[in-house]
Amino acid sequence: MSSTFPKDMMDCMKECILSILWAKKDLIDFFMSIGCTNRDLMPKSVYDEMSRSSIVDEIFNKLAVRTDQGIGQFRCMLKSLMEWDYFNPYYFETIKKLDKNMAQRNISHLKQLQEIRDYKINQERQKREELERKSKEIKTTISDLKNIFLNLFNGKDETNKPINLQQRGYLFEAFLKKICLFEKIEVTEPFKITGEQIDGSIKFDGEHYIIEAKWNDKLSASNDLYQFAHKVEGKMYGRGIFISVNGFSVDSVYALQVGKALRTVLIDGGDIVLITEGMYTFAEMLDKKIKAAQTMGRIYVDPLSLQGKCS
Repeated sequence: MSSTFPKDMMDCMKECILSILWAKKDLIDFFMSIGCTNRDLMPKSVYDEMSRSSIVDEIFNKLAVRTDQGIGQFRCMLKSLMEWDYFNPYYFETIKKLDKNMAQRNISHLKQLQEIRDYKINQERQKREELERKSKEIKTTISDLKNIFLNLFNGKDETNKPINLQQRGYLFEAFLKKICLFEKIEVTEPFKITGEQIDGSIKFDGEHYIIEAKWNDKLSASNDLYQFAHKVEGKMYGRGIFISVNGFSVDSVYALQVGKALRTVLIDGGDIVLITEGMYTFAEMLDKKIKAAQTMGRIYVDPLSLQGKCS
């Protein structure tokens, strides 16, 4: 959640100001009252040559480019506008330059937008608290993650008890959750398992990623990747992470790179082993693989060298 305000809210604040104040002097006095400094304002003689809306736009722009983004002034402005209850009779009733009903509608609209923003902030806060709570509940270390993953290769659980393929799928699902919780990566949709295929989604670096994970004995083929790419492209601004523990065929990677938009990055078991070895974190690995896809068109790379694994 941004520390400033979304565009519709900023636009509404501008409309509120223009609907409650008419004289240019009053506009400048208002901005001074909410903490604008001389560096945010120009000499009043300059404003004499500008329209009211241009004055408001100019001051908003000057606040936005401050190193602190004018956060204090904007927040004070929001509070002042939502509490506004003075409608100068001279401008509203005598010369009728302003419309009280419109001003009150604008203020009400601003309050509604703030309620929506407060709700979203509260939801984000609750998600962070829930993630923190789960993270504290699961006392996992890198060493634990390493043992869990290597045991899965051996067909065993954490207690070295033999497991079947379905059990391995469930334990792999739990393992992926533990990695995300360990690194405080938000799981936005629960992982679900169908056979040996796991589906879910995470939020990483502000973007949502659909995840599909397979633990097949063979390399993942073109059909699997194409079906997943189609699923990703069917979502708004879709992005995907495909995990195949035993890797991908050369043909499948090539076909996906030339036949589809590059919205999917590929991870194999070797990548995950290096996470559990402490060579890099899951977040660092994702960042490197996403960078390689965005800057070099490579969707299946070694995170350490950024060289393509199928090249």
